Amino acid sequence: MKNYRIAPSILAADMARLGEEVKNVVQAGADWIHFDVMDNHYVPNLTFGPMVCSALKPYAKKPDGTPVPIDVHLMVQPVDALAAAFADAGASLISFHPEASGHVHRSVQAIKSKGCQAGVVFNPATPLDVLDWVIDDIDLILIMSVNPGFGGQSFIDSALRKVEAARKRIEASGKDIRLEVDGGIKADNIARVASAGADTFVAGSAIFGKPDYKAEIDAMRRALASV
Repeated sequence: MKNYRIAPSILAADMARLGEEVKNVVQAGADWIHFDVMDNHYVPNLTFGPMVCSALKPYAKKPDGTPVPIDVHLMVQPVDALAAAFADAGASLISFHPEASGHVHRSVQAIKSKGCQAGVVFNPATPLDVLDWVIDDIDLILIMSVNPGFGGQSFIDSALRKVEAARKRIEASGKDIRLEVDGGIKADNIARVASAGADTFVAGSAIFGKPDYKAEIDAMRRALASV
């Protein structure tokens, strides 16, 4: 099986028990913890700041003590100051929306200078054109299969074509770039998304909305094994 990653989004977790939720979902088999940062400006919602990231980092460890990457998705404008703050708070990967940055290449460089991997995010109607100029410098491409701002939305099927197009660009670049998809991912559609070329999958309510996190993650892995 390919080197797939499942990244539960704590946006759907029980906010009153976030540390416990992170610990439980890691023990259930999560590969990454996806951290949705919304500013009520670029998107119509307000979520977590760097202090929450810092507080949760000790819980993002496997039973043997191995750290689990914290995958920070910035839905904020401007980008650079908060990216630096999340790097200092313990983020492993930081991705942002190109249209929210005045200077995309500079934002990528600033994230990488802090020792984090850098990614760019594409909304459902945003073209991939910026990749022509930054694909040699990034570690992650995140395709949104819902409009950002809220959890629990349904998957937008046209995102599959964008995933396919992004995969072609990655292969042409010859670089080891993760292709992540976020929005409406669940066990019954994850194989289709993987077939389009994705290797990393964000799932919120599909995991945290169920009583048995391990059962849901295992069901996703079984579906991925068929690809």
